[in-house]
Amino acid sequence: MKTHILKKVEHETRIGDKCPYIEPNVTEDCLFVEDGEVVGFYIRNIGQHSEKLQKLITVANNELLSDRVPKSLMERSDVWDTQKKLGITRKQAIALSVAQYSTILGSIPPRPHMKRPYPSRSSVHAVESAQTFIKAMLLACKESEQLIKKLAPSIYTAQKKAVEKNVPKEWRFGELFTSSISNFNIAAPFHIDRQNIKECVNVIITKRKNSKGGCTTVPDYGATVDSCNNSMLVYPAWRNVHGVTPIIPTHEGGYRNSLVFYPLMGFGKKDKTESDT
Repeated sequence: MKTHILKKVEHETRIGDKCPYIEPNVTEDCLFVEDGEVVGFYIRNIGQHSEKLQKLITVANNELLSDRVPKSLMERSDVWDTQKKLGITRKQAIALSVAQYSTILGSIPPRPHMKRPYPSRSSVHAVESAQTFIKAMLLACKESEQLIKKLAPSIYTAQKKAVEKNVPKEWRFGELFTSSISNFNIAAPFHIDRQNIKECVNVIITKRKNSKGGCTTVPDYGATVDSCNNSMLVYPAWRNVHGVTPIIPTHEGGYRNSLVFYPLMGFGKKDKTESDT
């Protein structure tokens, strides 16, 4: 696997800025290296490294696209723009927009501002029709961990140690993560994943059909990673400002899904569980 050296570049991007469409310039399998340290990697086609992982992700994606898996509909910033531009109702504007939704699995940290000062599990785990999706995602998570161990063993070792130190076993999703989110057609403004455990990586696997865009871009390095179908990005999302470029269907029914595994803080042994309340 080739090495992609990450070098800082000047830019004026700030957190909260809208992410524009940018053509990807990272399109081949590579290890990301900064100051001599491997900090992540990119695989263009996971099937070339793990047929099992590709099959599991295909199952998970098919389930996500079905009505068997509960989703949370996301509000789109362009709904108001469409409503204002065309002089139509909000309902009409939503109908003209590309649907965006997500599904969270695994653990959710305490949210005192929502009157829930204890960690919990995603409610999706209790939905019987979603069990195939949940099983496929958990197995895919474990297969992804094995790929990290194989391709970037230093990342695997450091992350396993960090998760074991910060997250009780009952709140883990696999060995290296706490949670998963599957996003349908969701781009994102520039941000930093500040709730992630430091020195850890996220896994982002893409499924897409008849669409372009939806690429992760990191202004600090002038790098935009191709999110082609069956690609996998392993990157420390807590480390830099990054965004996801707009997703543009090229044919009717086009979409881009991202299936993500990530490690969150907030599950220390002093946290209360639901059974303690």
